[in-house]
Amino acid sequence: MNKYGYILSGIGALVLCTGWSCSSESAIQQVLGVRAEAPVFLGCKAVSTQEISFQFSLPVRVVSLHFDPPLEVTSITEGTQVDVMVNQELQGGAAVTVNMLVEDSQRNTLNLLVPFRTKNDRLPSVIITELRTEYAKPKAEFVELKTLSPGNLGALRLFIASNGDKPVFEFPPVEVGAGEYLVIHLRSLEEGIRNETGTDRGASQGTEAFPDSRDFWVPDTKERLRKTDVVFFLDQDDRILDGVVLSENSDTSWAKAELAEAANRVNSQGGWFPSPDPHDAVPTKGTTVTRSISRNETAPDRNKAEDWYITATSGVTPGKANTLKRYVP
Repeated sequence: MNKYGYILSGIGALVLCTGWSCSSESAIQQVLGVRAEAPVFLGCKAVSTQEISFQFSLPVRVVSLHFDPPLEVTSITEGTQVDVMVNQELQGGAAVTVNMLVEDSQRNTLNLLVPFRTKNDRLPSVIITELRTEYAKPKAEFVELKTLSPGNLGALRLFIASNGDKPVFEFPPVEVGAGEYLVIHLRSLEEGIRNETGTDRGASQGTEAFPDSRDFWVPDTKERLRKTDVVFFLDQDDRILDGVVLSENSDTSWAKAELAEAANRVNSQGGWFPSPDPHDAVPTKGTTVTRSISRNETAPDRNKAEDWYITATSGVTPGKANTLKRYVP
């Protein structure tokens, strides 16, 4: 407390109290001639394998900075954009947490504890090859990918529109070759399951975890994929690497805003044609636990519903090439 009766807290809040009431921020500025608001953190991004950028609403200087796992900082550029350089190249897509204390010119402070992924410049080209929207314990819904080139999976993100705007799964750093099948099981239902990030593709013991493919598991047991949904993968620059639009009914419009928004996004980035409407989606009526939604892997990818079909009964093949036997209603 100084002679003017105001307090700056550790998060930059400013309060001025008199004997009658607490004044508003505008009144504080008139009396003291200082800015009352604290800086606001707007986000961070790894822009290279050795540089991380932090954005703020106001110019700030860094008071303290720590990374977990520990990293040695070689330089910091301050302002509304704080650029931090470290002394080593980071593994692409690795999980890092930063603990940072900053302050602005008025000594308003802001303490951050923020997780982020390191920059991955070696994402492989991938394509969605199979999906199961139905569930019968211990068989969970899944999304299957196939790699078309070698690379590192780190920070590749799976989004499913019915789950909101947060990724359903984010890959850890994993080195892969071309032609590998990757299965993301959308529920964790059994003991012995694990993400196969190393060379042992038979490490996981879960149902439908086969040794010829890599298996990954989304924690807990919630439903995440529905017959009417939009599924897509994003890189760290929010570019769509592949997507598929699903609809149980050939309606003229989406029943939910999040589905319409996701379908429009995939369509606008060239990931789905000819339109983002349900009548141009993959028709999913008839899919079951034993009948999956599969891509014709023998034909070119046109990003259209015609690329897809529902397999015949017992045609589900997680982690393997798709069967060409089709369901006939």
